[in-house]
Amino acid sequence: MGDFSAIDISASGLSAQRKRLDAVAENIANAETTRTERGGPYRRKQVVFEEMASRELGQQGVTVREVSEDARPPRMVYRPGHPDADANGYVAMPNVSLVEEMVDMISATRSYEANATALNATKAMARKALELGK
Repeated sequence: MGDFSAIDISASGLSAQRKRLDAVAENIANAETTRTERGGPYRRKQVVFEEMASRELGQQGVTVREVSEDARPPRMVYRPGHPDADANGYVAMPNVSLVEEMVDMISATRSYEANATALNATKAMARKALELGK
């Protein structure tokens, strides 16, 4: 594996983690959204990664296979005065847990930082290799 492959792998990791952070931001922003265009409460988004390994094309790394909706049911919260409350006073709230989102955010941030560090180390090694050739 050459230096450019290592750069491509780190770059794919950076891109994938950025998309994961985007999903976390969207989930946090919609944590109280009880009405969507499709009807019902907002459903938590989660990013699914997939290995990208194609020796023929020289591609390696990770890619986002899909951004899927969490299948967990909505939380039912008792708020009788809410406009979306049912006959019993319960409102279907998004299946978003702020604690879970914060853990995902920290994990994605650390992964992003690790990929950035690997990218910078690869660039530094390439620079040193060029200096040796002088």
